[in-house]
Amino acid sequence: MDAFSKDFRDQFQTLLAWRRDVRRFRADPVDEALLMQCLDTFRLAPSVGLSEPWRIIRVRSAGLRAKAIQNYQTANARALDGYAGDQAERYAGLKLSGMQEAPEHIAIFCDDATSKGSGLGATTMPEMRRYSVVGAINLMWLVARAHGLGVGWVSILDAPALCRDLATPKDWSLVAYLCIGWPETSSDTPELETVGWETRQSTLHIEER
Repeated sequence: MDAFSKDFRDQFQTLLAWRRDVRRFRADPVDEALLMQCLDTFRLAPSVGLSEPWRIIRVRSAGLRAKAIQNYQTANARALDGYAGDQAERYAGLKLSGMQEAPEHIAIFCDDATSKGSGLGATTMPEMRRYSVVGAINLMWLVARAHGLGVGWVSILDAPALCRDLATPKDWSLVAYLCIGWPETSSDTPELETVGWETRQSTLHIEER
């Protein structure tokens, strides 16, 4: 395959820099065709043994969304108990979910029992199926960002409770609960860095052995 042009590579590098975890969304709806175009990116993603283990649930029911939001709020309160002093105060002030405002909620699961791929590459390392799902999510995220959409990954959740609420098969494991919509603002700096929670490493540490 021929290399892409320098202009394309430069634009791609910019896309990577501007791919942010969004937690502040406008209420504007996302065009159905655009959302499906983003989700269709999963068909292009690589997967161990070509197992394609991702399973996608679009959470549209008001009742199920309310349960997911309550799930987050309960888990977040428990997480806050793990901090003390100034750090607890900083944590309490963080906006860690855009679930209330985001027009789209997408739950992504890994089918750990899929027979597709006949276990190739997953017999010795079954976690590779879940890694495949994560890789597919990242590709979809980049496509969404290229169209101006924001994506937020909600990781403060009781996953087993969410699986029960969504009535998923027992062999499906939750990988990501995503909020998708139009961001209020755009920045190439992580919000957690902006508010002083943590800083990004300036250099990459690589060992040789």
